[in-house]
Amino acid sequence: MDEIRSAFARAGLVRPYAGRLLAGVCAGVAVRAGVPAWIVRLVLVLLLVLPGSPFLIYAVLWFCMPSQGWVPGVRTTP
Repeated sequence: MDEIRSAFARAGLVRPYAGRLLAGVCAGVAVRAGVPAWIVRLVLVLLLVLPGSPFLIYAVLWFCMPSQGWVPGVRTTP
């Protein structure tokens, strides 16, 4: 799993602490794409009315995208 998260981090897809509403997935995608987060959130809401699996995509990204400041191989549990 560390390899997947490292690949996401190298690609610039991380969940930032600032701007999170739920998990930070939309904020991370927005930072990577260079657009405001509200645009990514709006697109997600629009995709929710279409058939498909936006919930599944969001959940997979939530699981795979590391948080900002993530260090490979180090577990941060409260």
